[in-house]
Amino acid sequence: MSTRVLLADDHVLVRQALRSLLEHDGITVIGEASDGQEALKLAQELHPEIVVMDIGMPAFNGIEACRELEKSAPKIRTIFLTQHDESQYIEAALEAGVKGYVLKNQVGKDLVQAIRLVSKGGVYMSPGITSALMSAYHTKTEKPAVRLTSRERQVLQLIAEGKTTKDVASILGIAVKTADSHRTRLMRKLDIHETASLVRYAIRRGIVQP
Repeated sequence: MSTRVLLADDHVLVRQALRSLLEHDGITVIGEASDGQEALKLAQELHPEIVVMDIGMPAFNGIEACRELEKSAPKIRTIFLTQHDESQYIEAALEAGVKGYVLKNQVGKDLVQAIRLVSKGGVYMSPGITSALMSAYHTKTEKPAVRLTSRERQVLQLIAEGKTTKDVASILGIAVKTADSHRTRLMRKLDIHETASLVRYAIRRGIVQP
């Protein structure tokens, strides 16, 4: 039986190209999502075996979506298809529970191979990823990142994308007062007290793209 795959990328032309590539190799694409929230919703409705998603998506990035899938649907495996080979993205992806990490500049030869391996319970990393991680491990001098909750990471991403507290509340489906409390607690935990510094922190940690 063909592997059932859900695609998540905020660029429709990328999704169309991926669908064509995968279907040519006999892989069934059962749905497409434009952001992490939609990916989670469709994953619950369509029950794919694998979700192939970008990391950098608006409102709810791929890493947060992967974390949520690990909690709500652990049988669904996630493969990231991304342009990012920086260590902070790779480390965050592995911590989130990703089973495959494919670079977009190697998609033609790597993605189908990754899907086939991950569908059998394996783990796939694009060539060069392991060496990047080892290099980062041996040269790391920065203090460990402050551990944020899933909700705090979501709020941080939205703030870094320029959303107001009212916007954050609407997107996350929470009260404005609750959103403001999350923002205040986040700033206190990070010891950051202005929005511009929050944005810089989010970029540095790979939560949003510059």
